[in-house]
Amino acid sequence: MYTFGTMINKLKGNPKTIVFTEGTDPRILEAASRLLASNFLKPILVGNPAAIEAAAEDAGYNIRGAQIVDPENFDRFDEMVEMFCEIRKSKGVTPEQAKKILSGANYFGTMLIKMGIGDCLLGGATYSTADTVRPALQIIKTKPGNKIVSSCFILVRPSATGDNELLAMADCAINIKPTEDELVEICGETVNCAKIFGIDPKVAFLSYSTVGSGSGEDVDKMRNACAKAKAAFPDEAIDGEMQFDAAVSPTVARTKIKDSKVAGYANTFIFPDINAGNIGYKIAQRLGGFDAYGPILLGLNAPINDLSRGCNALEVYSMAIVTAALA
Repeated sequence: MYTFGTMINKLKGNPKTIVFTEGTDPRILEAASRLLASNFLKPILVGNPAAIEAAAEDAGYNIRGAQIVDPENFDRFDEMVEMFCEIRKSKGVTPEQAKKILSGANYFGTMLIKMGIGDCLLGGATYSTADTVRPALQIIKTKPGNKIVSSCFILVRPSATGDNELLAMADCAINIKPTEDELVEICGETVNCAKIFGIDPKVAFLSYSTVGSGSGEDVDKMRNACAKAKAAFPDEAIDGEMQFDAAVSPTVARTKIKDSKVAGYANTFIFPDINAGNIGYKIAQRLGGFDAYGPILLGLNAPINDLSRGCNALEVYSMAIVTAALA
């Protein structure tokens, strides 16, 4: 079973550099201090060095050895501006506009990834998801063949056998009401992400209907999306549309959806919209005893992830490892 220890051991063999866009935030500083005590992931803190060092001292965190990059005093800033103008030339962005945009740590940090100065980025401790995703879309852009950025959560719960129980849920944070074709892309990206974490994906397209027990536009969407996903990924275990109880309970599955390789044993869940997805993962987190890691952004050309503004330092540290593991 894939664990954080597995990820850390992998990173020790190939250390990465991670950009934190909110360098003065105490949670970021605590996580950075912990990473600096290791040898597998090097933090880059974006912000004013004096302000970052003062914040670290006030909070009691040792960040000696951290690389601090100041947008107002960056020796390659002219190069960054020129590159950004080239990236955004279709929008007619001028050098003066670029300088103003790049003074923001979210855009500046994303450009550090584009320039190869960092391998991956973690933001959102104070920024909204939109303020993390927007520069990623504009600068890093989607992978060839991908039309959207999506997200998934990896949920982890210790089991009685000593192994961790792992689930993947998508899309719980980015796409508000995905189309059938977008759900297919979300499915493919989520399957790939699940495999990185050692999940053997058994994918359920969720609905309030199980293979025709209900009807309606939303049921049709999930049924059609599931059929398209099966055709697009013929080697994967995918089934639906199905209700959640049929997806996870073998007893219910035998009653509602017989002869399915997924029903009763699903571990990767595709939700019909962001309402269902966001509610679903939070129920698993708050009532089911799962730790939730994410949202993990999928479909980009480089690993860039978003933190919850309510995160703690342990979540920052854990998400830093997750983000670097995707690099």
